[in-house]
Amino acid sequence: MKAAVIVFPGSNCDRDLAVAFRAAGLQVEMVWHKDQTLPDGTDLVGIPGGFSFGDYLRCGAIAANAPIIGAVKAHADRGGHVLGLCNGFQVLTETGLLPGALLRNAGLKYICRTVGLQVATQGCVYTDGYKPGEEIALPIAHHDGNYFADPATLDALEAENRVAFRYTDTPNGSARAIAGVLSENRRVLGMMPHPERASEPAHGNEDGARLFAHLAQALTAA
Repeated sequence: MKAAVIVFPGSNCDRDLAVAFRAAGLQVEMVWHKDQTLPDGTDLVGIPGGFSFGDYLRCGAIAANAPIIGAVKAHADRGGHVLGLCNGFQVLTETGLLPGALLRNAGLKYICRTVGLQVATQGCVYTDGYKPGEEIALPIAHHDGNYFADPATLDALEAENRVAFRYTDTPNGSARAIAGVLSENRRVLGMMPHPERASEPAHGNEDGARLFAHLAQALTAA
């Protein structure tokens, strides 16, 4: 199985994500934002954390208009899998591949610490490596992680079981404690926490490793 990691100016978790993908058994290629096509045979696109284009305008807004995004959208439209972490989640909302927006943290301060999460849904490749309702811990590192959507969108996400993860103690003001959401076909996931920073013993926490391991197994089986 092949994963493509998109790299923007200001990405700082691209190699971390590639390491986590490779540890799970995926073949990885790094793709520059000015490219217009994904590598042949790409099964999964990873959009990493960081501060793409310095977070000018709005976080993820410039990256969402990069040349490679047309190929990413086409991949998603074909039913391909896309995983956006932190700044990657912001990019996915800016492209319209996921609903809502990420606003400034409620406390107006950058937050960098490990937080508790509850696995809020099953039936997708990103969460089925965990038990239903399981509580895990993952790091966050963001200034604009306050998830917002209008009440109708939030109700739809709840009704369709598309909230993937919730904070156990919301650190940033996110509506309904939402930490990650899924697309309608459940193949696109955006989440603010960083599973790639909790995926090997040296991190002192391997709760994120199960996300990558099950993802790789599910893609291989498919």
